[in-house]
Amino acid sequence: MITFLETLKERNELLFYFSLASVMMAILSLVLVKLYPIDLLGTSAWFKPFKFWLSSAILASTMAWYLHYIGKVPSVQIYSWGLILLLLVEDVYITWQASKGQLSHFNVSTPFYSFMFSVMAFCAVVIALWTAYYGLLFFIRDFPALPPAYLWGIRLGIVVFVVFALQGLTMGSQLSHTVGAPDGTKGLPVVGWSRQFGDLRIAHFLGMHALQIIPLVSFYLLRDAKWAIAFGIGYLLFTSFTFWWALQGRGW
Repeated sequence: MITFLETLKERNELLFYFSLASVMMAILSLVLVKLYPIDLLGTSAWFKPFKFWLSSAILASTMAWYLHYIGKVPSVQIYSWGLILLLLVEDVYITWQASKGQLSHFNVSTPFYSFMFSVMAFCAVVIALWTAYYGLLFFIRDFPALPPAYLWGIRLGIVVFVVFALQGLTMGSQLSHTVGAPDGTKGLPVVGWSRQFGDLRIAHFLGMHALQIIPLVSFYLLRDAKWAIAFGIGYLLFTSFTFWWALQGRGW
């Protein structure tokens, strides 16, 4: 682990320190679950900032690792700063709303809340499309030093990530992540996913973390480009199925 962290810092010091700070904020959110309990839709309001800070740490550290292969060019530095600022807008607002026991997403109860919800959507779209640009570079450039299976894992991981990052717009359009019932119905601990009704967050989660899962499986287990491509396509199809299943209002 220490070697990994040292290597990550060498690859992108900016995203490394942001990831570290995000992990600390995620831990603080968990501590606040006990120290400053706030109920929101039947669960602790602090679970949401915990999930988003942790997700931000994983995304930032993952991109820090992959961007190393692109090289130390100005566009990578600009992307790193942009990613940090865009994630901070979302995470800070989510944390602030949680501290007040207020919803952040789908909250259009006042003009300000409606504006901030739109801002968060804008940030998410920019992150997805900006990351898609680097995904394109992994397709059109040669990376002879990378094992082919790993390279295809990165390519397909970014593709699935972008698709299901934008899938979040589906939830935004209906101001809800649950299909067949109001948000706040009983779900799994921490993540809150509904088992009785359709929950669009499941596909969103699986798709977003394809960015880590597909490359890791391709590198450590498959080690063959054909199997990596097959796994990436299969992962995309399965995640798409979970999205379709949720749209039918069906739980698991």
